Amino acid sequence: MAYRAFADAVLVLHFAFIAFVVLGGLLVWRWPVIAWLHLPALAWAAYVIIAGEICPLTPLESSLRIEGGGSGYDRSFIEQYLMPLIYPDAVQGPMGRGLQVTLGVAVVLINVLAYAWVWRRRSRSARP
Repeated sequence: MAYRAFADAVLVLHFAFIAFVVLGGLLVWRWPVIAWLHLPALAWAAYVIIAGEICPLTPLESSLRIEGGGSGYDRSFIEQYLMPLIYPDAVQGPMGRGLQVTLGVAVVLINVLAYAWVWRRRSRSARP
């Protein structure tokens, strides 16, 4: 039972990390010091998504599920949980990798725009 709870905690942590990566640029507007955490997280996530690597949290969660008597999975976190939510079954399969790269690039672009917006607002307010 404890293994399942730990696996669920890893899953929640993974979702929280992804939310932070996607929306962290907006948090920087309110709390600029967060950029020191967000930029490395964004770089890591972009690398994992675009390079097709597997985040270490994915095998950790899978092994905890197996230890808890459940079944693990051998796909990445994005393929296991996010792709089915974001994209219908019709675009899975051979196109899935291209869509994953597109998703990674979109996350980077969203944050570049957020940082540009924050930078413009801060530079305007700093002028006398």
